[in-house]
Amino acid sequence: MGSESRKLSTFLPHPYGIEVGNPKEIPADYEERWSLNVHAIDTRGAENKLGCIECHCHLYNITKDRFGRPLTDDYKGGLQCCYDKTKCRVNVGDGEYFQERNLFVRYRVKWVDWNDLVIPVKVYLFDVTDTWKPLSDSTEASQQRNCLIEYDVEAESCSHTNKVDDDKCNAVKKSKVMFPSSGYLIYGVAHQHIGATGATFYGEDGRVLCSSSPIHGKGNEEGYVVGMTTCYPQPGSMKINKGEMVTFVSNYSSTPTHRGVMGIFHIFVADKIFKSSSALSEEVGNNNTIVM
Repeated sequence: MGSESRKLSTFLPHPYGIEVGNPKEIPADYEERWSLNVHAIDTRGAENKLGCIECHCHLYNITKDRFGRPLTDDYKGGLQCCYDKTKCRVNVGDGEYFQERNLFVRYRVKWVDWNDLVIPVKVYLFDVTDTWKPLSDSTEASQQRNCLIEYDVEAESCSHTNKVDDDKCNAVKKSKVMFPSSGYLIYGVAHQHIGATGATFYGEDGRVLCSSSPIHGKGNEEGYVVGMTTCYPQPGSMKINKGEMVTFVSNYSSTPTHRGVMGIFHIFVADKIFKSSSALSEEVGNNNTIVM
């Protein structure tokens, strides 16, 4: 999740939940903890705000990754160029922007004490850069996951196949994967960056399992992705079968070029559905909330 989390619906309807804290699921010698990994980029006084947000390497004057390994010549922007303590190029003379400031993150955690009435969901993350190929391919290497996480969207001339309107083109990236187990889709949402025009998750027969579109900000947030639309299908209406070949499509505007973008789809799947939840909330237990 990214900056779109602020205007993103993340609740799960009763009686579904993500199980945490089960001692049987925690490997020996490990401890389960909450953590928050924050990647914040200060764009005050930036020479090129979009370039800073997309981590263009030349704007950060970076030629090596955070481990000191040289970057390849074709790596122009992305996470490897804006790791901790790196700084993006600013306009000379904008000294008022360089003052240190404190930032805070607040988030809510809701939970119920686990019991037999709670139906657990499995969390699946699909990366559009995954180069996985079907098992029918004979080479062992092609059967392994290779998620690159980020990719570039190159500016291209418009044609009838990718033209959206008079001055915009659409860049489409797809990936396919064989679903590992049967279940019912309970929740879905995509994660995308600036320039995104939406993402869709398809079943093998072409049916739309979930579509998620960016919500763009206004005012001083204009151009930024501040939210993503979500999917809450009627429980039981969207079943994915074990072995089904599902397709993930990520769309971006290719005018202009975008660096280090992402196309990730999160879905929550339940093995079974609860057909009547009218009195369930009382039996499951009271919702507890922590604001942090």
